[in-house]
Amino acid sequence: MRLSTRKLLDRSFSGLGVFAILLMVGALLVLLAPIAARGSRAFVFRATVEHRQFMLEESGRGDHDAIDAEIRAAAEVRRKAYDMIARFEEELEAAGRSERRELRRSLREVKDHLAGLLGPAPGNARPVLLRDQYGQTRWDRALVGLGDFLYVTEYDYSDPSGMGRPLLVPRVDGFRGTSLEPLFAYVEQNLERMLRPRLTFYWRFLFDEGRDAHFFGGIWPAVLGTLYLTIGTMLIAAPVGIASAVYLAEFAGEGWLISLIRTCIGTLAGVPSIVFGLFGLAFFINTLGVSDSKSVLAGCLTLAVLVLPTVIRASEEAILAVPKTYKEASLSLGAGQGSTVLRVILPAALPGILTSVIISMGRAAGETAPIIFTAAVSLGRPLSLRQTLSQPTPALPWNIYNLCTEHEAVDQIRHVQYGMVLTLVLLVLLLNLAAILLRARLARRLAG
Repeated sequence: MRLSTRKLLDRSFSGLGVFAILLMVGALLVLLAPIAARGSRAFVFRATVEHRQFMLEESGRGDHDAIDAEIRAAAEVRRKAYDMIARFEEELEAAGRSERRELRRSLREVKDHLAGLLGPAPGNARPVLLRDQYGQTRWDRALVGLGDFLYVTEYDYSDPSGMGRPLLVPRVDGFRGTSLEPLFAYVEQNLERMLRPRLTFYWRFLFDEGRDAHFFGGIWPAVLGTLYLTIGTMLIAAPVGIASAVYLAEFAGEGWLISLIRTCIGTLAGVPSIVFGLFGLAFFINTLGVSDSKSVLAGCLTLAVLVLPTVIRASEEAILAVPKTYKEASLSLGAGQGSTVLRVILPAALPGILTSVIISMGRAAGETAPIIFTAAVSLGRPLSLRQTLSQPTPALPWNIYNLCTEHEAVDQIRHVQYGMVLTLVLLVLLLNLAAILLRARLARRLAG
């Protein structure tokens, strides 16, 4: 091959490598930027006085005197709105029967939307659900609620296609000429004074328990459950996987049985994760009875089986990559095969083995299907170490899926969903970073 052709090929491959790296970085930015932007809203947002009142009454946090003063100031602004409603209710008594029935239905909708914004009206009974006891705790959600208060969504079916086109009709149109007409403009102009939003850094989102189906509070039980599942999985899978890799690389011969074992390991690596979940339910819970029902232990065992092929194959490759001269030198000095494996080969292969553990750790932390049947629940308290042997736990992957697909008010808790996703990504990155730093430290120690 001519030298000029070789240089051209080298430059082409180098350019393709740089392009591939840039493409991967760009894809990561496109994927992670929205997650970071929206997930950060779970921690940093404009909290209303309702949020501060909730934190004071439910958790005892905040300056009692300052929050009471804010509540009184907000109540003073809200009083005029409630007075307008009271006067309109008096006017209804003089209206005709059919007109009164229609206006009362419309008024009920107005009062419901206003209660969603500001909380229960003064003098009303305290609702049972926690979400109904307070108004909007976040200013961004308050603006959405204001739109629902000001407008009624109707549909125009005049389109020949038959598809209804949504139209926003001002709700005030149904109250023209009544004493309630000024209410809508008053609420729109004074909502900020009614709710008194203030920029807040809610770092306790990571460490608070969720309240009222994640309408309030944080995600600590799910974070702790994910840590339990990830660390427990690696405590089971790493020793078993490394021992299996040592056996296959150093002690197993070449025969049909060993070939079959290698084929089975490769096949297991490609089995869908949902199959492992069903296997864990059938084998660990129903057959072995490691717990009466779902538990962290059963989930860890299932995830360990899931990541075991990856640990075995990557660890075996790391062991086989150790120069044979290391083994020959150890054996020539009189060391036995077992001592050579433990004192020479495994330390030299440790960086590669840790790489397999890092990859498996990330997969175990993010899997959803295996823990649906064996370990995860939607809501729960943080578990102690003893409870992990018999109790299920919330976990970030399952809770993210559950909140995005099955929650009754999915749009109202978007910040919780993205906050969970951001936390899961950061948790996996931190676990991987810790393992990478450990691997680098061991590599330097071995080199030195």
